[in-house]
Amino acid sequence: MLNSMLLGRYIPGNSIVHQLDPRAKLISVILFMITVFFANDWLTYGILILFILLMTKLAKLSIIFLLNGLKLVLILLIFTFFMHIFLTKGGSVLIDGGFFTIESEGVITGIFITIRLILLVIITTLMTLTTSPIELTDAIEKLCKPLKAIKVPVHEIAMMMSISLRFIPTLMDETDKIIKAQSARGSTFMTGSLKSRIQALIPVFIPLFMSAFKRAEEMAIAMEVRGYQGEAGRTHYRLLKWQRRDTISIILLIMLGVLLLWLR
Repeated sequence: MLNSMLLGRYIPGNSIVHQLDPRAKLISVILFMITVFFANDWLTYGILILFILLMTKLAKLSIIFLLNGLKLVLILLIFTFFMHIFLTKGGSVLIDGGFFTIESEGVITGIFITIRLILLVIITTLMTLTTSPIELTDAIEKLCKPLKAIKVPVHEIAMMMSISLRFIPTLMDETDKIIKAQSARGSTFMTGSLKSRIQALIPVFIPLFMSAFKRAEEMAIAMEVRGYQGEAGRTHYRLLKWQRRDTISIILLIMLGVLLLWLR
C-alpha cells in the first residue's frame, strides 16, 4: 500500500497539462479547491467529476491509477463518511437503532463530503504528477514574490516546501522496505493487541528516522558543495513563460466556479 503513494511523485510527459506553466497549474488548483465548496447537489458534483475525468484524460493518465493512490487516505474517507452518517440529521429516518439514528440527510452529506475530499486529493496529485519539483519551486517563488517586500524569505520557503513534497514518496518507499525487512525477520504488524502492534512499529520508526536524517544531511552537503547560498546571486536555468493556454486554463476554472454558483 505504501508504494502506491502518488502525492509528490513526478511522471515526465508531453501532455497539455504537462506543458502548462507551473504557476497556472498552481493557481488552477487553488481555484478548483475554492470551486469544490460551491457544489451542493448531485448535478454540481457530477460536473466536478466530469472536469476531473477530462483533466485526467488531457494529462494522459489513467483514473484507475489515480484512484489507487487514494489507498493511504481510505481510512480518512471512511471515517468522514460514517461521522456524517451518525452526526448529521435531517430528512427521513433510514435506520432507528434506539440510541442512534441514520437519516437520509446524513447519508447524502457523507457521500458529498467524501467525494469532495477525493476530488481535492486527485487534483493535487494531478499537479504533482505533471509538475517537476524544480518547476513547482519556481512557481511558488514567483507567485509569492510580493512578500519579499516585507522581508519574507520566499525562495527558501519555496525550496523547503518542494523538498518536503518530493521526499514524501521517498520516505514511503523507505518505510515499505523496512516493514518488509522486519516482516522477513518474523515481526508482525497486523496481529495481536493494540499495544503489541504499537511496539512492533518501534523497529520501523527508528531506522526510518535515521534514514531521513541521513538523506537530509547528504542533501545539505551536496547543496553546500555546489555553492548554494539561498537566493543571493542565484539565477534560473529554465525561465517560466506564461502563454495563451495558461490564461485559457485560468479562465476555464473561473467559468466553472461561476457555473456552479449559478446552479446552486
